[in-house]
Amino acid sequence: MVAASSTQRADVVLVGGGLANGLIALRLKSLRPRLRVILLEQGPTIGGEHTWCHFATDVDAVEAGWLRPLIVHRWSGYEVRFPGHQRQLPTDYLAITSQRLHEVVSAALGPDAWLSATVSDVNPHQVTLADGRTIAAGAVIDGRGPRKSRSLALGYQKFVGQGVRLSAPHGLTQPIIMDATVSQEDGYRFVYVLPLDATRLLIEDTRYSDGPALDRPALRRDITAYAKAQGWTIAKVEREEGGVLPIALGGDIDAYWKEARSQVAEVGLRAALFQPITGYSLPDAARTADAIAALPRITSATVRECVEAHSKTTWRRRRFQRLLNRMLFRACAPQDRYKVLARFYRLSPGLIQRFYAARLTRWDKARILIGKPPVPISAAIKCIDQRSVFKGQDA
Repeated sequence: MVAASSTQRADVVLVGGGLANGLIALRLKSLRPRLRVILLEQGPTIGGEHTWCHFATDVDAVEAGWLRPLIVHRWSGYEVRFPGHQRQLPTDYLAITSQRLHEVVSAALGPDAWLSATVSDVNPHQVTLADGRTIAAGAVIDGRGPRKSRSLALGYQKFVGQGVRLSAPHGLTQPIIMDATVSQEDGYRFVYVLPLDATRLLIEDTRYSDGPALDRPALRRDITAYAKAQGWTIAKVEREEGGVLPIALGGDIDAYWKEARSQVAEVGLRAALFQPITGYSLPDAARTADAIAALPRITSATVRECVEAHSKTTWRRRRFQRLLNRMLFRACAPQDRYKVLARFYRLSPGLIQRFYAARLTRWDKARILIGKPPVPISAAIKCIDQRSVFKGQDA
């Protein structure tokens, strides 16, 4: 804990110690080591209690190189399961844990990683903490998670995950990214399983829902029931994580940024930078960190301009993904949403890779839509216009 003083000075203040700001801190300390970077985290650890995953094809070689020290697990493929359809795919899948993020960022920042630091005010040139301390800085970057906005129409990906130790080996060699053979509740439901070692798993129960309410006790019970159905006996629950991620259906990205505080740079989910369908944010966070570290001058104004432009460009490039989300959330009954994903996972591995990386080609988009649709055609047509979920905005 840093002793109270009148005003400290830094080149960059990162407000919030989540993934986006953690990666920015690492990139700045690597490429701009003379800058003093202070990171402020309200909780006792950087990153909270999370696991962030991505496919190897989601990032380029440079990003993969500097992310490597954060990787704690890498698998050579993964599995999906749907009623009547099971498939293994060859793309490498990687995981970063909040524990590793905390270790690496803490080592890079040393005493400039401030934990249990509650922020009361943020402006472009200064951050004020609840205990009265202030930090003056040339660049203030806000990464405190998504902010509420009337300018974006959202669905929600809700999940609870438990790191468990089993009484006997589980036998899995690859992750199960989606097991939708479970009962469909509260929208599209699937279970996500990461094998951590021979007897340890991360089991997450996930729902793609219309509302953000997260019933943790119910999802905990469902995790226990799923493990039992797989023939696994949980000896101990070692940790738990959970959250509610935005799934973008539509919106006005220009209006969204006009709502933000003037000249304060926002990053991560707060900058609407996430894969619209999966909610994955790590690839976008890595690209943002690289872009900020490469700026000729790092000030609140230059970072804001850089990230805002990137956010708007990225949002517009992902129109098609938001269309697919509208079809998933609005063109079929909640209990039938799994059919959309089941059909998608019959497509080619290359297309699936490009889908996750948000780099679909025109042919990919046509291929996704060609054939017998898993939703009523009349309902699908209505989803083309985003006013079906959010009136008066440019998709």
